[in-house]
Amino acid sequence: MTKKVLTPEERDLFRESVGKVQAIKDDKVVFTKKPPMRFKPKSPSVDVNDHLVNTPIDIDNVGQEDSMSYLAFGLQNAVLKKLRRGHFGRDAEIDLHGLTGDEAKRQLLHFLHDCVEDGCRCVHIIHGKGYRSPDNQPVLKNHLNLWLRQHKDVQAFCSTPIKAGGTGAVFVLLQLAEKYGQREEY
Repeated sequence: MTKKVLTPEERDLFRESVGKVQAIKDDKVVFTKKPPMRFKPKSPSVDVNDHLVNTPIDIDNVGQEDSMSYLAFGLQNAVLKKLRRGHFGRDAEIDLHGLTGDEAKRQLLHFLHDCVEDGCRCVHIIHGKGYRSPDNQPVLKNHLNLWLRQHKDVQAFCSTPIKAGGTGAVFVLLQLAEKYGQREEY
């Protein structure tokens, strides 16, 4: 194959169409960890309220700076320790700031349902500390503490480290959907 000789007009046209070019100094690609997906709950036809167990649970209210944690029966304490340290990674997150109790419950249940269906294992829920709540008692935080304990697909949850929201957010470990396999053994 012979090399094509370009005329000065062709060379100028090529340079003009390509634009300014810089030489590459390094041919290595650095992979960055992509941030967790932010879900906006869909309005599924599934009744997500069926995922809550309506047995009465007696728990104390938590304060603004109190941390929360829960471990389902049969799971080892090491699971909660790993969750607290972020070993499971975050697959999705939702922010419930500024929502009323009913809106937050509806969005939370849709979010958890979508996450289980999509195979998410660990999710990040931001609820806030409740500084603007009446009597300095956090409303959403206390509701979330109850709702997550009642949810069938929640295996564990705990307050996050300070860099992820501290006592204003929780990491939640979800049970995998049946299409992804049964419960994992720890």
